[in-house]
Amino acid sequence: MMESMSENEFPEQHEPIEVPQPEVVPEPEPEPEHVDVLPVMERAERVRKEISQVIVGQDAMLDMMLVALFTGGHVLLEGVPGIAKTLSAKLLARSISAAFSRIQFTPDLMPADVVGTPVYNMKTSEFDFKQGPIFSNIVLIDEINRAPAKTQAALFEVMEEFQVTVDSVTYRMDRPFFVMATQNPIEQEGTYKLPEAQLDRFLFKIILDYPSLEEEKIILRRFRNDFHGALRETVMPVVTPEDIADSQRRIEQVYIREELLDYIAAIVHNTRQNADLFLGASPRASLALMKSAKALAAIQGRNFVTPDDIRYVVFPVLNHRVILTPERDMEGVTTREVLDEIVKKIEVPR
Repeated sequence: MMESMSENEFPEQHEPIEVPQPEVVPEPEPEPEHVDVLPVMERAERVRKEISQVIVGQDAMLDMMLVALFTGGHVLLEGVPGIAKTLSAKLLARSISAAFSRIQFTPDLMPADVVGTPVYNMKTSEFDFKQGPIFSNIVLIDEINRAPAKTQAALFEVMEEFQVTVDSVTYRMDRPFFVMATQNPIEQEGTYKLPEAQLDRFLFKIILDYPSLEEEKIILRRFRNDFHGALRETVMPVVTPEDIADSQRRIEQVYIREELLDYIAAIVHNTRQNADLFLGASPRASLALMKSAKALAAIQGRNFVTPDDIRYVVFPVLNHRVILTPERDMEGVTTREVLDEIVKKIEVPR
């Protein structure tokens, strides 16, 4: 009897039965939606035609500004004085039927001078909020690096979240809301370096160079009888806020293959692993590359993204989001050289 109980108490052990797992089948890539991007291309062409009446060359800059406008991004223009940074921004604003304001940043500018401030109303014995110049559709910030950090910080919320919070009250911005800022890389006296968090809120940093010899000859001939800039008045509004909103909706539907998304991720991830870079790009940069590539394809009349679209926008999207190591900086290595090397060594999807 005892032996029988002992055997029941310790039953024979069996190997666990393997239950077959269902085969994991990857989800098929969604079929591309054939969105019509012809209106986007036509609107971009109308803006180019208006601005080209005054501006000579700078085609790449204008394309990047249009890409940013049609994706809800912001642009930082960097270049030496006198190469039409401010003029280009003002002409782009003239070609759009929307409110425009210009803010000249100076060392004594305060945050309230930008976003606004509560003002005491003697009639109602209450404080009314007086909106600052940032409350506009298109905002030109001239010499953004002339203002101190606390004034630049006033732009953080509005550029990222399209709203301003003052005294615990949030004020939403009207759309479109597009910030164009300029800065001079040569004059350093009386300037303040933009913090990385501020730079990261710009979709593009566009570095402008001098015009070619032929372009400079055209500039002289175009303005030899126009000392007071009368030609600028010929630029007329050709795009409405509704056009911009419609363009943004169409660009969202531009098709991009899964392999190209992986290509974007590989480029951005490499900036974080690269020995030449002290600071790599964030996921915001990955999203910026995707949006920019879609918009670039749309203004060229294509409803699908190609690898060339991505490669074209890599430098303007990433050049202000990465930092060289001190050693590479002292050796004279440029950010463009490092980014070009990263793009070269990553296999292009077929």
